[in-house]
Amino acid sequence: MTLEQLRIFVAVAEREHLTQGARALNLTQSAVSSAIATLEARYATKLFDRIGRRIALTDAGRLFLTEARAVLTRAAAAEAVLSDLSGLARGSLALMASQTVANYWLPPLIQRFRREHPGITVSLAIGNTETVSAAIQNGDADLGFIEGEIDDPALAMTAVAEDELVIIVPAGHPWAQTPPSPAELKQGAWVLREPGSGTRAMFEAALPGLGLVATDLAVALELPSNEAICAAVAAGAGTTAISRLVAANAIAAGRLVTVALPLPKRRFLALRHKERYLAKAAAAFLALAENNKH
Repeated sequence: MTLEQLRIFVAVAEREHLTQGARALNLTQSAVSSAIATLEARYATKLFDRIGRRIALTDAGRLFLTEARAVLTRAAAAEAVLSDLSGLARGSLALMASQTVANYWLPPLIQRFRREHPGITVSLAIGNTETVSAAIQNGDADLGFIEGEIDDPALAMTAVAEDELVIIVPAGHPWAQTPPSPAELKQGAWVLREPGSGTRAMFEAALPGLGLVATDLAVALELPSNEAICAAVAAGAGTTAISRLVAANAIAAGRLVTVALPLPKRRFLALRHKERYLAKAAAAFLALAENNKH
C-alpha cells in the first residue's frame, strides 16, 4: 500500500465520485480507478458500492477512510519536519479561514508572506467557523482563521485582529433614520448567514443586548456568502448584521446604510492544533498575523 493509493482513496471517498476525485488530484480517471481496484483486489475488500453511475462507501470503506486520513496526516507532519531542515527556503502552508477573514483580511497578509518567503507554497480554503475548526482537528490545514470564539480544548487560539458587526439596511429604509425598537426588530425580515457561521453566532449572542433572542427574528433568507447577503439586502430583501469590513464598499457607495444600534466587537482568531507539529512556515505566518494586529 502506497501513500499515493491512500491519497487517491481519500480524495474519492470524501467526494464519493471518481471523476471529482481525479480532478482534485489532477489525475486521469483511469489512474484513479486503477488505484482503487488495486487496493480492493490486494486486500480482497470492497471499499465502494457501485450504484448505477455513482459510488458509495461500504462499511469497510468508511472504517478505512478514518485510518487513511490518519496516515496521511502523519506523513504530512513527517514531511513538514524534513522541510524545516531547509529553513523557510521551501515547503508548503495550508490555511483555511471563514469567509470574512479569507476574503477581506487574509489576502494582504498572504501576499506579504509570499514576498518574504517565495519558496513556500500557500494554499487557502474557505469554510465557516465549524468547518475551519474541523479542518484543524483533522490535520487538513496547518492554521485556521475564524470570527468569534469557539470552545475546543484541542485547539490553541490566538487573537490576530478585531472586527465590528453592524446592522445594515438598504438606502431609504426607515431604520436608517430612526433606530428600531425591539418590537420593530421582531417585525423586520432578516437575511442571515447559515447556522455554523461565526457572523451569525456572534449576532445571535448579541441579541439579548437589543432585548431579543434568536427565535424572535423572522429569518426570510439564509445565504452561504457575505456577498450574496449584501446584494440581497441592497435589493430590499431584508436586514442583516454583518462585518463592517464586508459592507464597507457598499456603505461608501450609498447602497447600504448602517443602523444606529451598536453591536459588540469581535476578534479574529488564529487556530492551531495543540498536539500537532507546528512547522516553521506555519509559525512564521502566525507570527506575521500577530504582529499585523496593531
